[in-house]
Amino acid sequence: MPGTRKLGRPTAHRNAMLRGMVTFLLENGKIETTFTRAKEVGALTEKMITIGKKNTLAARRQALAFITKESVVKKLFDEIAPEFADKNGGYVQIFKLGPRRGDGAEMALIRLISDEKPASDKKDADKTKKAEKKA
Repeated sequence: MPGTRKLGRPTAHRNAMLRGMVTFLLENGKIETTFTRAKEVGALTEKMITIGKKNTLAARRQALAFITKESVVKKLFDEIAPEFADKNGGYVQIFKLGPRRGDGAEMALIRLISDEKPASDKKDADKTKKAEKKA
């Protein structure tokens, strides 16, 4: 359940930090942060994407109550949620990066999973483009 880790902060500070991080993740697609924060942000982001899949006025208002930028809510409902329409969860990936140099905190990269084509398909597309140019 999201919201169970205290992260060493008072409630209001923690909620504001997590709202900002979820907004940033939805806006940019990836964040580098500590592992425990990444797990918390991932759970909340999954919840926001699930709300976005409903695409109703009530769902949009619910998302606006949590996400801090209207443009990100628009992006969530118009671009991100439709991409995951046929998927039930598992919208984010967390990769461990190792300890941070200053204090040794375990760092992680959290990113949205996108339906990008594999690298082999890109190579095939490049080959066909080169062939078209020669012809």
